[in-house]
Amino acid sequence: MTTRVLTIVGTRPEAIKLAPIMMALQNDDRFEAAVCATGQHREMLYQVLDWFKIVPDYALNVMTHNQPLAYLSGRILNGLQTIITSYKPDVIVVHGDTTSGFIGALAAFYNCVPIAHIEAGLRTGDLDAPYPEEANRQLISRMANWHFAPTQTAADSLMAENLAHPNVFVTGNTVIDALFETTEMLKTAPAKALQDVPEGARMVLVTGHRRENYGDGFIQICEALRDVATTYPDAHIVYPVHMNPNVKNIVHEMLDGINNIHLVAPMDYPNFVAAMQRSTLILTDSGGIQEEAPSLGKPVLVMRDVTERPDAVAAGTVRLVGANRKRIVAAITELFDDPDTYKAMSHAQNPYGDGKATQRILNILAGESAAKNSFNAGITSAA
Repeated sequence: MTTRVLTIVGTRPEAIKLAPIMMALQNDDRFEAAVCATGQHREMLYQVLDWFKIVPDYALNVMTHNQPLAYLSGRILNGLQTIITSYKPDVIVVHGDTTSGFIGALAAFYNCVPIAHIEAGLRTGDLDAPYPEEANRQLISRMANWHFAPTQTAADSLMAENLAHPNVFVTGNTVIDALFETTEMLKTAPAKALQDVPEGARMVLVTGHRRENYGDGFIQICEALRDVATTYPDAHIVYPVHMNPNVKNIVHEMLDGINNIHLVAPMDYPNFVAAMQRSTLILTDSGGIQEEAPSLGKPVLVMRDVTERPDAVAAGTVRLVGANRKRIVAAITELFDDPDTYKAMSHAQNPYGDGKATQRILNILAGESAAKNSFNAGITSAA
């Protein structure tokens, strides 16, 4: 008897991390699979789905301009109710900490459908950072039936919240599965970004979109980038600017016209992976990049004061610099000028996986023994 699975995806980061799961479910006789795209992100979501040749079975298209979270949540919940009633899934798969993930879990809970939470157990302990993601991930954990933690640290966080039951598993992170798949695909279908960056030049790749950095945070980030561009005129800064007006208005106002700063449109996933491969270092407030970049040997400076991914900090692949002009400039300067520091960060081991998380997760959902699907010392219940 096959297990009927509905995977809910709404944003670009979810699509990247769920793509290996969605593809594997379609090709596994143990499952009947469907995909619902909420449309929380629109163009960016479908760029990823198209790259991995994933066609959603259901599409909600819930996003409107500057929509409050409450309206977005209500529209997703209403839409999912109709789909769940019609499709009658045995399991609903959600990911991480997005509004789509949280409301997907809530809809499943309301309909008494078991919930599989991919990338479970990440925590900062601060509901304001990141906002609203920290609340989303904690609330999903209270409803989920399977908790697929990327690291033992994440599993330990679930234990600390009295969620230490046999359905907490350490699997590695599916983002590494997606990254390895994409780097292989790029060998035969090269990306075409970065034509304006001279071959061999040092390059800083920048991403930024977090709500907690709106306003003064982005002003300080832009001031730091301007300082670096002036101090290192031979280095190039490539910044795919997020479409949110709270980000792009400040960035363009402060950085337009600087020769070695390239403000570009958001890149699709394959072009962004190619940009990571080409970069010298990465400056970001993103979560997923903290996991991906170390597998490519790229140091990551995180423009946040706390991270739900402490394993990367402990491993030495990531350093927290905040949205702080002086700290950002000092960290980039050290990595540019001190080869030993750069070598230590770029050669540190990635704690987030070996590219086999997807198969472990599917085997567990199919009822196979967790012990057969080891990550590092072995996939075990957190208990």
